[in-house]
Amino acid sequence: MTAVRAEAGYTARHLSVLDGLEAVRKRPGMYIGSTDSRGLMHCLWEIVDNAVDEALSGYCTRIEVELYPDGSIEVRDNGRGIPVDIEPRTGLPGVELVYTRLHAGGKFGGGSYGATGGLHGVGASVVNALSSRLDVEVDRDGRVHQISFRRGVPGIFDGEGPNAKFRKKSGLRDGGPTEPGVTGTRVRWWPDRKIFLPDAEISLDEVRVRLRQTAFLVPGLTLMLRDGRGEEVVEETFAFQGGIAEFTEFLAPDEPVCDVLRLQGTGHFHETVPVLDEQGHMVLTEVERELEVDVALRWGKGYDTVVRSFVNVIATPKGGTHVAGFERALVRTVNEQLRETRLLRNGDEPVIKEDVLEGLTAVVAVRMPEPQFEGQTKEILGTAAASRIVAHVVSRELKALFATPKRGQKQQLRAVLEKIVAAAKARIAAREQRDNQRRKSALENSALPAKLVDCRSDDVERSELFIVEGDSALGTAKLARDSEFQALLPIRGKILNVQKASVSDMLKNAECAAIIQVVGAGSGRTFDLSAARYGKIILMADADVDGAHIRCLLLTLFHRYMRPMIEAGRVFAAVPPLHRIEILNPGKGQDKYLYTYSDAELHRVLADLERRGKRWKEPVQRYKGLGEMDADQLAETTMDPRHRVLRRVRIEDAEEAERIFNLLMGSEVGPRREFIVQNAAAIDRENIDA
Repeated sequence: MTAVRAEAGYTARHLSVLDGLEAVRKRPGMYIGSTDSRGLMHCLWEIVDNAVDEALSGYCTRIEVELYPDGSIEVRDNGRGIPVDIEPRTGLPGVELVYTRLHAGGKFGGGSYGATGGLHGVGASVVNALSSRLDVEVDRDGRVHQISFRRGVPGIFDGEGPNAKFRKKSGLRDGGPTEPGVTGTRVRWWPDRKIFLPDAEISLDEVRVRLRQTAFLVPGLTLMLRDGRGEEVVEETFAFQGGIAEFTEFLAPDEPVCDVLRLQGTGHFHETVPVLDEQGHMVLTEVERELEVDVALRWGKGYDTVVRSFVNVIATPKGGTHVAGFERALVRTVNEQLRETRLLRNGDEPVIKEDVLEGLTAVVAVRMPEPQFEGQTKEILGTAAASRIVAHVVSRELKALFATPKRGQKQQLRAVLEKIVAAAKARIAAREQRDNQRRKSALENSALPAKLVDCRSDDVERSELFIVEGDSALGTAKLARDSEFQALLPIRGKILNVQKASVSDMLKNAECAAIIQVVGAGSGRTFDLSAARYGKIILMADADVDGAHIRCLLLTLFHRYMRPMIEAGRVFAAVPPLHRIEILNPGKGQDKYLYTYSDAELHRVLADLERRGKRWKEPVQRYKGLGEMDADQLAETTMDPRHRVLRRVRIEDAEEAERIFNLLMGSEVGPRREFIVQNAAAIDRENIDA
């Protein structure tokens, strides 16, 4: 059989050139990151950001987002409206140009916008290219101007929705007169389901969070959300006058040590950028830029750090040069103040970023024309000058606050410095304790706790560590395990709740220290996933309320101090059975024992047995704990990889996981009580093991 070879020649005729928006449809991931729900959300933010840019320029006070039952999305604003006059070089109306040409918009060269979220001029046209239908209405110059598109091509639909008959036609349609003085833009689009995955959808919670965040960042702007997709219509309005100071209070997870501190200032830098000249050519020109810095921060009594950063209202979740400058100036200025107040003496180690950020909630916002992001998704600011300017403003303003504090602020700032020093001392004490433990372990030639029942294999990928609740279960597990690759570590009862304990308290707790020691990869920011001694960590606790509590405490420890293990998908919860059914007179080759893992499954299995005429021993055995099983049963149901069921612990949304851990395991009692009261009715009382 002869293989068919491709033509050997490789010439210019083999090259493909994608014109216009065809490139977007061919490679959507380059423009919106992915074609799942995240990509769909990115399209929404591209249109919303255009409206927010109008608000930043002072021309828009209201933005409305509506989600329709048919999957379409609409964004309305009362800004100036997209230009509708003819662009001289292309001969196209401004609206059509913006929605059909990549890198076309009013955000180049500094002519129309001072500070924008959109930069690359591809947002609106990319959304258009990935929509089966997109309608735009612009109120401007006393008239309503209309235009529609199908997958980026302008034309006219004969009916409603994306499946209506369509004919190509360039140019705007007249929609009639507007009320005097009314301006604005309305965009409604139907995402193209040939591009996006079938399960891609707009998340109401994400939209709510983003609109609330924008309302904080642009005081005076009102944002409305309407979701008509469910049985009940959801309507919410967001408007805040306090700016990022109010945002910082909203984000703070703990009680304050000081009031919100506001650091503001501007700086200038020069940049060489292409600018349109009078002939319409792009010419490299050196321009002077102004960068506005606005920082709000406050320290709380907790240990968690919350730092949010923004560039022209666009969130930069991975930071960038502005965050680097903020952190550098903060650490340097705090160290200077600690030396001046003699809280740090000669010979004392300076505090580091980890100490200063403990318990800090901060919002770092900068505004500038044409920011340089790393990639279209705008997660990291790359403008080099931002680091220097932000550092200068933060250092200058923070020194001024310490030098001339307002009434009542002097004691608060002193408390902040004392908190930072305490964090540094705890870090140094923890380091010394680890060093002492390492020295002691080196002398004893054994770094592992005596109660660890280790495995023989040193193959990390294959090895498993079972963290077992109680000594009674340990005895059974020893007989049930495969000693070649399964190790056991017993814990006594419920470990320390590390969500509301300091690092030093955690290290003093014998159970927590033993787990960290046995995993062997360190803890916190020094955790090294590659040094972990086991490929899987399996939490094995009883299938009752106490067992669930123990699993929750263990997961809190891993989430707070060994999170990379969870992110790598290497932490599991064993699923022991709840019931054992003993079949009377089973047929040849049939199982004598059946195991079920929930009451619902038990009822289904018993009903099936009754239907097949099978009898079983009454009463059905219900396991109260792992210790009630013999070794064969535990191996078969919970430990043997060929038969067991494991539940992988995953963090789909790290921010939401952090919020839930703080709510359920943190030091704030009030929100937890409110959560329990609100959700008490949802509990199935029959499943409570009391």
